[in-house]
Amino acid sequence: MYRLLIIDDEPAICASLSFALEDSFSVAEAHSAAEGLRAIGNREFDIVLLDLKLGLDDGVEVLKQIKTEKPRMVVIMMTAFGSIHSSVAAMKAGAFYYLTKPINMDELRMLLDKATGYLDLESKVQYLNNKLTEVYEVGGIIGQSNAMQRVVAQIEKLRNVDANVLITGESGTGKELVAKALHFGGTRQNEAFEAINCAAIPLELLESELFGHEKGAFSGAVQRRKGLFELADGGTIFLDEIGEMDLKLQAKLLRVVQDKEILPVGSEQRKKVDVRILAATNRDPRQLLREGKFREDLFFRLNVVNIHLPALRERPDDIPPLVQFFFTKYSRKMGRAVPKIDEAALAALTHHPYQGNVRELENIIEKTMVFLSGDVVRLDDLPLEVRQGSFPDKTAPAGDLIPVRIGQDMDTIQKNVILATLDHFQGNKQKTAEVLKISERKLWYKLKEYE
Repeated sequence: MYRLLIIDDEPAICASLSFALEDSFSVAEAHSAAEGLRAIGNREFDIVLLDLKLGLDDGVEVLKQIKTEKPRMVVIMMTAFGSIHSSVAAMKAGAFYYLTKPINMDELRMLLDKATGYLDLESKVQYLNNKLTEVYEVGGIIGQSNAMQRVVAQIEKLRNVDANVLITGESGTGKELVAKALHFGGTRQNEAFEAINCAAIPLELLESELFGHEKGAFSGAVQRRKGLFELADGGTIFLDEIGEMDLKLQAKLLRVVQDKEILPVGSEQRKKVDVRILAATNRDPRQLLREGKFREDLFFRLNVVNIHLPALRERPDDIPPLVQFFFTKYSRKMGRAVPKIDEAALAALTHHPYQGNVRELENIIEKTMVFLSGDVVRLDDLPLEVRQGSFPDKTAPAGDLIPVRIGQDMDTIQKNVILATLDHFQGNKQKTAEVLKISERKLWYKLKEYE
């Protein structure tokens, strides 16, 4: 039940309103400005019915004090001295609505219905904002490896500043998640977050999507439409796959970054926008510069700070907690208990190469959960592509990685793999050969070559 406070210096009016509304609200009364403000300071109220004249006190001034202390509180003004001037002053001070005495109870009840509807909506918006913050704040990024802890530290430093950020990393590493953590954990969290994949929209439409267009600007433009920059005014825009944007459009984007102005398609009037720009690419931006596919001036404007997300296969320590996170997520979605996972299945998941990174891991866990019949995930429950690369006999390394540099010849790579595996099994040639799927004789010949 919503809590309602009536502030009126006429006790008879307070009593009659209380009697009429007590079935629908938890009602309290105050007979002076001081008493009303004291009540608001001591208790939580949702709605206030406030008289415009409280003895020598001005109700509008009381309204201003209420709004300073409780900006979300709904205040409805009441007065026997109705005038355009007083109603305008009350509305400017933050009144929800304005009623004249004698109060029409049907009108008051209808107005209170609107007020409670507004409060319901406010509550839902606040709940969703809290959930977004909970999901996308830094704490929502799963990763205990040193590489991911560095990313988290960067986000912590950058979320409350307006510097443009370029986020790099392979597809599926979580670039948009980082962008949302920067937005929803920072000072712009209550404003809009707009995201667009620059590679997914044809060039002729991308300009309109970003900057908007005027009616008649092109065939099919039957009305004016705001672009994402205008929709994100005051908030953040995330430009994913910025490296795929056409050079001509990059030049127009550069003007926006420099001047904080947009020019809608078909318009001659520029519009000021206050937008933080976060961009991302899964390609090496400096290689794009060398190839002439990325404007150097735009790159340096967007790359004020760079956050690089490592591939999942480069941080195997993060796989077990991610596996647990996704099992919990999909268990909740499917309304079932969170399963346990045995060692062989976890080892297989840890050794999988994950060309699609975290996104691929999530897909694997979702697929596993769809077909899982028991309460323990075993090796046979995992998709075939994971089982094929697994070591069910537990003879394989559980967490060792062997670095391979670009351009390294195959003989050197083979030598590094053989020697590292032999070292892992403490010189046991039989286990080494078994894991590498070669004969012990061939292993012996290879070791002789490396002497």
